[in-house]
Amino acid sequence: MLKGKNAIITGATRGIGRAIAMKFAENGANIAAIGTKPGEASEKLCSEIKALGVGCIFIPCDISDKTQADKAVETALSAFGKADILVNNAGINDDKLLMNMTEEAFCRVIDVNLKGTYHMIRACIRSMVKQKSGRIINISSVVGLMGNAGQANYAASKAGIIGLTKTVAKEYATRNITCNAVAPGFISTEMTDAMSDSAKEAALSGIPMKKIGSPEDVANAVLFLSSDMASYITGETVRVDGGMYI
Repeated sequence: MLKGKNAIITGATRGIGRAIAMKFAENGANIAAIGTKPGEASEKLCSEIKALGVGCIFIPCDISDKTQADKAVETALSAFGKADILVNNAGINDDKLLMNMTEEAFCRVIDVNLKGTYHMIRACIRSMVKQKSGRIINISSVVGLMGNAGQANYAASKAGIIGLTKTVAKEYATRNITCNAVAPGFISTEMTDAMSDSAKEAALSGIPMKKIGSPEDVANAVLFLSSDMASYITGETVRVDGGMYI
């Protein structure tokens, strides 16, 4: 589905980002994997992707820093010539009830999740406009749609991503650039694995399908939105949540 395409994926070394990177590579895309720092995880990812017969480079970057984001995209463009797809997946959380949440904690989550997404889109958009094509997929969350106690910063950042997605979609639709969001629900990742059993049970009680989703479930939706099959879809938020937000 993505043969010969070049994709930039943030937060690519673990969880949902890793699943997306592997899914894209299996479908023929070259991968510029972005993460905070090199290490065993990035080396293993690139090794597995190259074994599939496509290209892969790892680029260390703190996407909340504009200079680093610009440089990361420049590195990807230099390696592959162009960027056909940008997946903004990188994100952090720092959960506390609002009255206990420091300004620093609030701003850091916004800086990485929302401002980092802005930095990456802005760094890529000029080249996509020039080539008159591009797919941008931003990973939001059902929390950005419904809110969640103890996650004011995270919910605000993910809701902001949805607004940003719709705006970018409107601004660049005539240039054959689509921009969509994917909003995962309760997905099995390191973030959810750290939850207590009682918290997991409470979350499952609100999911009609009564099961936790997998990173591959999210990757499949992102693959579709990145492919030619979704060429007439833009500005949408696709929920992958087992019915959590019906």
